[in-house]
Amino acid sequence: MAGASDDGGGLLLLDVFGSPFAQRVRIALAEKGLAYERAEQDLAAKGDLLRRSNPVHGKVPVLLHAGRAVCESLAILHYLDEAFPSAPPLLPADPFARARARFWAEYADRVHFCGKRLLWARRDDGGEEAAAARAEMVGVLRALDAELGGREFFGGEAFGYVDVAAAPFAAWFRAYERRGGFSVAAECPGLAAWAARCAARESVAANVYAADKVCELVELYRQRVLGHT
Repeated sequence: MAGASDDGGGLLLLDVFGSPFAQRVRIALAEKGLAYERAEQDLAAKGDLLRRSNPVHGKVPVLLHAGRAVCESLAILHYLDEAFPSAPPLLPADPFARARARFWAEYADRVHFCGKRLLWARRDDGGEEAAAARAEMVGVLRALDAELGGREFFGGEAFGYVDVAAAPFAAWFRAYERRGGFSVAAECPGLAAWAARCAARESVAANVYAADKVCELVELYRQRVLGHT
């Protein structure tokens, strides 16, 4: 709700629908069955609530719980596990498994940052920048595929912390394939199958753009902002 305030004891999420980091939080809230309100943010004209709630970065997502702000998507996921212990957990109970999950959730961010380099790479340098970005992306995807190891989800049979963290980036795989000239299914068949399972999950489908929509948005950005396709 655009006019929502941070008063009260409920959950208010400051986000932008298309942000993969905000999508993580919405997926987690859906998986846990927690009710919340949304306040869509205009990052080009940041409001007072966002500036007050995240004075360091001024970024989304920010979760307000009883008026207290929790910033950064992975910190919010961790907070939800601890603040709502009766809801289905995202992190495993075993300390070693929890530490491993936190590592791979942070590693998954590399998909997003490598993807940005791949999507916006110059094409007037003989393709060197694009080729380097493609090689970097494939390396990151292969590492995730190896960690997945043929399991249904990163946590095994249960959709958990790493899956929530990485699922929003999977919606971009098709766009990366088109710009990079490679196939995720050919390079990382297990990861491609995992992405399809995530896309079919209700919590993901309701909160993440479909792959075709992502490709459409990428092309619009390239035409309007970068001035080329």
